[in-house]
Amino acid sequence: MEAVQVHNDYPVYVLDLGKDETMYQTVDEIILYLKRMINDTPKASYIGSFDHYDHTTRIGGEIGDEIQAARLVVFCFGFKLPNPEVLAVRPRSIGVADMGNRFVISFLEAPVNPANETIEKWLTGLHHEGEIKLAAAAQ
Repeated sequence: MEAVQVHNDYPVYVLDLGKDETMYQTVDEIILYLKRMINDTPKASYIGSFDHYDHTTRIGGEIGDEIQAARLVVFCFGFKLPNPEVLAVRPRSIGVADMGNRFVISFLEAPVNPANETIEKWLTGLHHEGEIKLAAAAQ
């Protein structure tokens, strides 16, 4: 097996969304909203969702004290498939964690800007005011 570098690195973007800033009050509601956004986007394909909290609990793993639920919505844009190595960085996912009075929503920056802009548009729709501020996660 050979280790190859397809792209340099992928920053993680994080949205800290208070439950008082959104009409959605559970991780499942946000996942369903994101599924609708994905299905309504012609160049995106919904793949599924993954309950990371349940998985980690079942295997006896460690979960941060504040995390009450954690799921990912999995999807693919696949604007192009220039070589087989790019498959290693697909599909995309957005993580949603319930932290009690707020949600932490995160995603790995995509290598193409239109994908990032689309994800940001989806996340903007979660906020009552239609405004969000994504922050790069601490490295």
